[in-house]
Amino acid sequence: MSATKTKQQLLDELKERIDAANVTPELKAQATQLVFADGSAEAEIVFIGEAPGKNEDEQGKPFVGAAGKFLNEMLEMIGLKRADIYITNIVKYRPPNNRDPEPAEKEAWLPYLQQQLDIIQPKLIVTLGRHSMDVLLPGLKISQVHGQPKRYHDRVYLPLFHPAAALYNGGMRQTLIDDFALIPAILKKI
Repeated sequence: MSATKTKQQLLDELKERIDAANVTPELKAQATQLVFADGSAEAEIVFIGEAPGKNEDEQGKPFVGAAGKFLNEMLEMIGLKRADIYITNIVKYRPPNNRDPEPAEKEAWLPYLQQQLDIIQPKLIVTLGRHSMDVLLPGLKISQVHGQPKRYHDRVYLPLFHPAAALYNGGMRQTLIDDFALIPAILKKI
């Protein structure tokens, strides 16, 4: 009998299954590569965005553009590095022209996202933007619930505005920084 697999090995196998499954073939056809995830398989916090953009598609990692840089700055503010967290998107291929992921695309990818979460078993799941929140916490309005932890199906979620939105809106930037600052206290409570 083989030894118990590590979380990282299980995630690597999931990535291979996704490649083989040909999820959203029309997105795959025009993307450079699968953008699976980045960070630690042992992380207590998982951040979930919506879909890769141009930089992510080129580098094969989520959140490497301007929004990713802002995310890294906010992580530093609470004493964390990217290596301490796990970060992924719902949709793992870049939609053409950075359009929003369509409902059918998000639905196609959701089972794989759930498997990632099942493997990692994070204490806290932070949704970045309304798309990832809608998929995991249906029926909420991000403008009303951002920064408020929600327990749903035995998991704790923290809906936050997307860092990209904060780059274009100064007021939202401070809101996101303030919400982000709550993460250590929320982790302690869980």
